[in-house]
Amino acid sequence: MSPLIWSIAGTDSGGGAGLSADQRAVEAFGLHLCPVPAAITAQNSVTVAQVQAISPDLLRAQFATLHADLPPRAVKTGLLGSAENARELARAIDRLRRERPVPLVVDPVLRASTGAALANGALLGAYRHEVLPRTTVLTPNRREAVALLCAAPDTPVPELAQGLRGMGAQAVVITGGDDGGALSADWLHTPHAQGWLSLPRVPTRHHHGTGCTFASALAAAMALGWVAADAAVLAKMLTTHALRRATALGAGAGPVRAGSGFGHDPSLMPQLSLGDTAPSTWAASPASPAPGLYAIADSAARVQACARAGADTVQLRFKHSDPARIADEVRAALAGTDGARLVINDHWRLALDLGARELHLGQEDLLALGAAEQRQLAQARAQGVRLGLSSHSLWELCRARALAPDLIACGPVWPTTTKDMPWRPQGLDNLAWWARMAGAPVVGIGGVLAPEQLHAVAASGAAGGCVVRGLGDDPALTLPAWRAAWQAGRDDTPLPCPELPHPTL
Repeated sequence: MSPLIWSIAGTDSGGGAGLSADQRAVEAFGLHLCPVPAAITAQNSVTVAQVQAISPDLLRAQFATLHADLPPRAVKTGLLGSAENARELARAIDRLRRERPVPLVVDPVLRASTGAALANGALLGAYRHEVLPRTTVLTPNRREAVALLCAAPDTPVPELAQGLRGMGAQAVVITGGDDGGALSADWLHTPHAQGWLSLPRVPTRHHHGTGCTFASALAAAMALGWVAADAAVLAKMLTTHALRRATALGAGAGPVRAGSGFGHDPSLMPQLSLGDTAPSTWAASPASPAPGLYAIADSAARVQACARAGADTVQLRFKHSDPARIADEVRAALAGTDGARLVINDHWRLALDLGARELHLGQEDLLALGAAEQRQLAQARAQGVRLGLSSHSLWELCRARALAPDLIACGPVWPTTTKDMPWRPQGLDNLAWWARMAGAPVVGIGGVLAPEQLHAVAASGAAGGCVVRGLGDDPALTLPAWRAAWQAGRDDTPLPCPELPHPTL
């Protein structure tokens, strides 16, 4: 059975926001929405004429009836209408969670886009004391974040998110659709990732229902098993897709229209900043050559053996704590690779000093870069040095995209013992999705132990496939079979790309 989402929100008699927008967003994920009215509004595209909260008794009856037959995989809230309804919501969440974990996504609808106030002091207090401590992801805009915290209007957005997490929300996404600039940037603060999640702003005055769409999409993604950081990526994609499809109705702002197909559009893939400075420009990866058959070696001697045997690209992944030993290995690897591209993993500053022209960094190394180191790396890239980055999840893919890399690694494709990591295998389905959506050449890595697996990696659309343990003791004996498998996969019928990837954490 398709996962069920409960949305506890207001009606919109104009069909733009509230439960109408929630329905469109959830159905775009192929899921079923159970609409639970908490308030009835009389509104059109220019005004909210009246708001009437549903009685707490009727709201409680809706919860009880649904719980008996249609329990949710996730719950999303919008306009609650009254403090009493907020307290009923809190009690309902507690009852659901006594049976199993249920994520709660809260869109604190405090004011309509037309300017009408939708929450009084009592409801604000109920949000702070009853709802936020139970919230899995909170999705306010900047004004709502300020109101919930009683903060100064000019408080930096990252500080607002930190304060809201201190009030109990496990994760916060402060949406930036109302702000100006070429990019629409949302501040993401979750247990797994922080940063500005951005896409080019859609130039339209028809934006009614964007907040509802974002929160409902996030709830749908969490119902499918995604953690908050990844769910926010998918919600950002769907909301931008909905803005592009917005239509004019009436004299005011028309509704956004979420629909299927958003998961296949590479232009909807966001970028995630490394730091807390809001981005002002969109980073585009350069046109880079495909890495092809990509061997990973743990010594300079093995690098040279792989190059002589016919690898297109060879990475030196030399793990040691002695800088002198590392320098010797890097220097020896750079001395000659018989035409193969040489990539140095991790030791990027030393590699640059010794003349390396291609680097690869994992996400932990990326996050460890200070501002000065980021500038140094950017200067090297401006001088033609190529950069590859690892990714294992949607938010890591977005973070990699923000640096406009020459290559993005997707892994682990299959279970691997080469590295101890928490990630579920990507599988060929996610690899095909990465290859379509990443905006840079993608290389599949992890668990590639037999030539037929490399054949499948090539057929997925990946621009490269990594082999580590499968090289054996003598790459000269094994690489011909690997090369033949790679070429056969490139010539084979491409594997299908899924509508959406599957969760990896």
